[in-house]
Amino acid sequence: MATMDEQEQRRRRLRAWRGSRRVLARTGADGTLGEQLAALAADAPSVHDPEDCPDVYGGGVVADLERRVADLLGMEAAAFFPTGTMAQQVALRCWAGRTGDATVALHPLSHPELHEGGALGAVSGLRTVHPTSGPELPSAAEVREFPEPFGTLMLELPLRDAGFALPSWEELTAVVEAARERDAVVHFDGARLWECGPHFGRELSEIAALADSVYVSFYKSLGGLSGAMLAGPSTLVEEARVWRHRYGGQVFQQYPAALSALLGLKRELPRLPAFVAHAKVVAGALAEGFAASGVPWFRVRPEPPHTHQFQVWLPYDAEVLDEASVRQAEESGVTLFKRWSTSAAAPPGVSFTEVTVAADGLEWTAEDVREAVAEFVGHLAR
Repeated sequence: MATMDEQEQRRRRLRAWRGSRRVLARTGADGTLGEQLAALAADAPSVHDPEDCPDVYGGGVVADLERRVADLLGMEAAAFFPTGTMAQQVALRCWAGRTGDATVALHPLSHPELHEGGALGAVSGLRTVHPTSGPELPSAAEVREFPEPFGTLMLELPLRDAGFALPSWEELTAVVEAARERDAVVHFDGARLWECGPHFGRELSEIAALADSVYVSFYKSLGGLSGAMLAGPSTLVEEARVWRHRYGGQVFQQYPAALSALLGLKRELPRLPAFVAHAKVVAGALAEGFAASGVPWFRVRPEPPHTHQFQVWLPYDAEVLDEASVRQAEESGVTLFKRWSTSAAAPPGVSFTEVTVAADGLEWTAEDVREAVAEFVGHLAR
């Protein structure tokens, strides 16, 4: 539980972010409850009939969203889940039952390994193995030559904790083919799949077609309130609905989340290619700014970015970088960076932040970014 000091620090950060005249991205979490409720009430009629009855354990607007996502991904069916953690556990559990193998091959930096408290093993009785220890998704050779059997290969696209990294299209298709050679099924953790098209040069349906099942999130790149979707063959999705109920995911009403997801598909999805393109401009200008600033070391990862998100690493404690970021927002109304974190894989005194370029970020020129970097480093010096 957060202490009073931590809560006050969070309130201070939120005040600074909300009051900034210039940011690279704004999220619903940065606003107030009143603002979010008012926006949803005003915009929801553009994506669904407001006279329709609310969903009750599915149906209604939730069913509309399921059909829409299944069509977008070129899958037979899709099921709405309250969380991506639940959606993926259910998918991987269903595949384990079908293949007869409860072993899942995945990257050690993947979301289930780092951010779910060991849920795949503790809750779903699955075992995980790692075909690679490198900072990118496994290669076809690593998958083909891995000495242990596995029933499912899970690929996180993009791999967030490696800097939102993606393989090339040729590498991705080769990895999938290598898994097929081992008679393994392929599941995509596509929480951020929506923005992968520009990097691969492919439509969403063509990317999803490589996998047997795909999970996507609505609250990350699309700005929804919450929720996730599992898409795949109709028989798998029907079984997943049964397990969703068993896992406690059969929620009475979910229309606010479903409406916000439909709004994200309508408004944010078409803009993601522009965000991805401009992220390359922002990342390049950040690198130029830090190179000219005199900081002892920095890294933009990956450079150039593969999506509209990437990491920046600096050789300072996270608390020092957090303070400089908040001071810049408070004093100049410019939010260049938000929260900074440490990594167990990094030496002490090295921290990183995740940068997202969205609609507000399109207004930044390269010179704007370089000037903001210089100002930020000035706060570090203080």
